[in-house]
Formats: sequence, structure tokens, C-alpha cells
Amino acid sequence: MPFDFSGKKVLVTGAGKGIGRGVAIALSESGCKVYALSRTKSTLDTLVEEHPSIVPIVADLCEWDDTREKLEKLEVLDGLVNNAGIGGNEYEAVDCPREYIWKILDNNLLSAINCTQVVAKKMIEANKKGSIVNNSSTGGIAAFPKGLPYNVSKAGMDMVTKQFALELGPHGIRVNSVNAALVNTPLVQNMIKEGELSEESCTSRIPMGRILQVQEIVGPILYLLSEHSSMVTGQMHVVDGGAMSNITVKVK
Repeated sequence: MPFDFSGKKVLVTGAGKGIGRGVAIALSESGCKVYALSRTKSTLDTLVEEHPSIVPIVADLCEWDDTREKLEKLEVLDGLVNNAGIGGNEYEAVDCPREYIWKILDNNLLSAINCTQVVAKKMIEANKKGSIVNNSSTGGIAAFPKGLPYNVSKAGMDMVTKQFALELGPHGIRVNSVNAALVNTPLVQNMIKEGELSEESCTSRIPMGRILQVQEIVGPILYLLSEHSSMVTGQMHVVDGGAMSNITVKVK
């Protein structure tokens, strides 16, 4: 389906690489004014070189007050994509240190709450309806080895989605999450190349038999931002090639 975001204004976090970059580009090409936020200036520089209408914002979302200060300066938005986050599978659950857990929660969960608070308040004050999409994960629904902090952060993200959907709905602001399985981003490609991740182990339980491509996540995010989903809110939109419907690889 075609998406037309002409005249709309949307903030995308973690927009320098991977899914966030794909979303920022797709929105821009659909007529949207895009604010692209990343902590890495170099990736934003290349994004703006390719798409000069995109407005870059360099910010570390783990810096709560600095982030709020920068977002307060933005005009009232029509949408927000909370995409920024990091992986975390370095420790067994019984050995995972407090500092590491907080690092993942800060990057993946608290940052999204912070951005949503600022953007939503400005929308409410301006009586602006809109849509917020959280980039969650199937890791928030089912566990995987050494995934304690990451999976907890994504499970928390899904509840954040529901809580904000409940409280922002009366203001005409919808909130949903996209829960993807493993996506073929540059980070994942490098992990496979370095032997940190086995493509076979990731695809063995996926009925579709392959890793998701970035554009296969971009589309659902744009759908949830658009008026095509005008009565969809508080939902987890799973995009996993059928993995969550599969409890085993083989019967025998």
C-alpha cells in the first residue's frame, strides 16, 4: 500500500544505521519532515548527504536531561519512532551484573520512555493527534540464551506501549510496538561474519526459512505511523516469519 506522509513531522531515534536509517529514508521519500537522532554524528552525516531534507540530531539517549532539552526545542510532531537500542547477550542470567542490566535497560527502555514523555506532552498541549511506534522484539515474548537484560528491556517496552496507549488514546495519540525476529542489519551481518551468531540457529525455527530484511520491518512501522492503522493502538505487531508459532524444529 502507498504511504503519503506529506506535511507530517516524525522523529526517528537510532536513525544512523539499520532499521532506524531505513525508516528515516522511507519517511523522507514519502514526503515527511524527518528528525533523525543518533549518538553517532558520522552516520547522521552520511544520512543527510544522501537525503538533505532530513534534520539530524546528535544526542546520547542515556543522557536523560540533555535529551529532554534537545527534544523540547523541536516543533510539535505527528509521530515518533523509538528505535534506538543495543543488544545484550554476554552473560548467563545467574552471572549478569547489575551494571550491565542497567546499561541495557537505560539504552533500550528508559530512553524510549523519556522520548515519549516529551513528544507526547507537546502533542497533547497542541491538541495534535498522532502515532508512536516502539521497536520491540520477539525477545520480549520468548527467551533466548544469555538474553536476560535484553529480553527484559523488550518485555518492558511492550508494557510501555500498552500503558502509553491507554493514557494517550483519549488525546488521539496511538502507541504500538513492532516485535521483529532477527533482522539482517549491518550489525547482524558482522556478528555472523565474526562467528558470534549462527545464521542456521536463527533460521532453524522460522517457517519462512530466512532472516528478515530491513525493509520488511520498515513497512510495518510505516503502516502503524499512517492513517491506514487509525484504530490500531496498544498492540504488539509481531514480524518473525512464523517463529513464535513454532515450538520445535523437527518432530523426529
